[in-house]
Amino acid sequence: MKPDAFTPLADCTFAAIDFESAGTAPGQTDHPIQVGIAKWSLTGGWQETWVSYIACQADITWSAQKVHGITLKDLKSAPSFASLWPELKSRLEGCVCVGHNIGTELKFLSHFPGHDFGPWIDTLQLCREAFPNAPKHALGNLCQWLSLEKNIETVVPNKHWHDALYDAAASIALLEELVRRFELQHGQVGLLLEPDTRAYHQSRRK
Repeated sequence: MKPDAFTPLADCTFAAIDFESAGTAPGQTDHPIQVGIAKWSLTGGWQETWVSYIACQADITWSAQKVHGITLKDLKSAPSFASLWPELKSRLEGCVCVGHNIGTELKFLSHFPGHDFGPWIDTLQLCREAFPNAPKHALGNLCQWLSLEKNIETVVPNKHWHDALYDAAASIALLEELVRRFELQHGQVGLLLEPDTRAYHQSRRK
């Protein structure tokens, strides 16, 4: 059954997804080149993880490659994005979907019209509400500030920042920390869907 705002958090499986991309250049559309999914639940803890490169005919921009280190050589035998649809569907369907600044994830998943994934939790917006005065709200900065890196590395060893699976696991680690710190385990999904970020924005105007 598809979860909704009234579904207890304890009854949910959370699936965090992250994409790395080829980057944008003049006259060029951005393309996904790696996708990672990490799953977690309150009752079962961390569950399966999955990562795949994605074939891309476009060049990877220098600026994007500098961030994630992925080259066209890495994509040589990668499957097409379209062929990954059954895998994505099986891993995201029926889950509460999670991402950090979810615009990119929603954009790339829109390649598959008609999917019904969600509801969606954005850990960027949640952390802006929960920690409005944190020095920075980028995924890596928050996980370092909250001392979550060891937790992430236990789940995805030998990975690093800007690997799609590592970043997906980092989003789950943030969610897990928020649920624990603010004692949300007996709440419903709706608690996490519309963060109040007014304090964050007010602090940035000072």
